[in-house]
Amino acid sequence: MAIRMVLALLMLLSVATASESTWGDTPNKRDPVYQLNVDDYPKFQTEMVLKNGRTIRFASVKAMLHFYFRPYRYPEYGVKERSEIAKMYVRDYLDGKRIDATKAWYVFGSRIVGPHGDDLIPLSSKTRAELYVKRHGGTRIMPFEKLTLGLVRYLDM
Repeated sequence: MAIRMVLALLMLLSVATASESTWGDTPNKRDPVYQLNVDDYPKFQTEMVLKNGRTIRFASVKAMLHFYFRPYRYPEYGVKERSEIAKMYVRDYLDGKRIDATKAWYVFGSRIVGPHGDDLIPLSSKTRAELYVKRHGGTRIMPFEKLTLGLVRYLDM
């Protein structure tokens, strides 16, 4: 009887742990790439909405881009190709407003460091990105189309 109780307890714990690190009806708590608690970094938080309606949250732009460029590396989320992604959202670093990631401008080389080291800082317009660079530094301002896996890997060096 004691063995059954222990086994039942272990099964409950494994289910609770799995649901916290993965996702179902509620958004994930942990970043799929760096395993950071997403809610600990509200200024850097990003979201990816899949065509099936599910949402994946990330602790930073860099983490979301790692997933975007190679979704097959995270099989637990069931995304095999980029074509399964409907929308991506980032937060404008200056005012925290949620914006479409593909329409944002990104600052590279800023003095501001993200949750997992060097990161890209998203802003809603090129003008806001230029203002950000004057305040916090930065070596380059880029639209989403210029972001590459090579750049994301470089940020992790």
